[in-house]
Amino acid sequence: MFPLGNVLMPGGLLSLHVFEDRYRQLVRDCIESPDHEFGVVLIDRGHEVGGGDVRRPVGTVVRMVQVAELPDGRFAVIAVGVRRVRVNEWLADDPYPTAAVDDWPDLDEYVDGDQLAAVVQRVRRTLALAVELGDEVSDPGFDLGDDPALISFQLADLAPVGAADAYDLLCAVGPATRVAELDELLAGVEATQAFRLQSP
Repeated sequence: MFPLGNVLMPGGLLSLHVFEDRYRQLVRDCIESPDHEFGVVLIDRGHEVGGGDVRRPVGTVVRMVQVAELPDGRFAVIAVGVRRVRVNEWLADDPYPTAAVDDWPDLDEYVDGDQLAAVVQRVRRTLALAVELGDEVSDPGFDLGDDPALISFQLADLAPVGAADAYDLLCAVGPATRVAELDELLAGVEATQAFRLQSP
């Protein structure tokens, strides 16, 4: 497991600069494993570096798709989110954090096409405004997949929301619930953006 200060959704891309000895070992172990996978979870309190953090119990399994070892032993890693998991028990941090986990697939919810299209446009609009406000966000011209469940995760990954809200979206029971919750969150984002645009 690799605790992080942000949330990664299934389908999302993760770029890591790995310099701590324990996580260098994790990368080496994953390279040698047949699936090249590890888990990521949000740090609730504490820091990514040095340990002693408090971790959220839901995370995402990621698969390494590009790994480059640098001359000094550090690694540059690109990974993609594969599936959602729940942590049943944290095990020893030796040499890096490990946990017993279960896959946690979405419920098979019907996603209304019109609502989904409206939320897609809302995410594009809030990202465009965020760019105008000088925030570092995803490109509003993003591309999406065809599967509504994957799209719900992609939108949650792209939307300009904080880590705590992103975690709540990761934990939504299914895609329709996730899209509805994201729609509500974006109303608050738009209100904040409108206020910032009016400020001198």
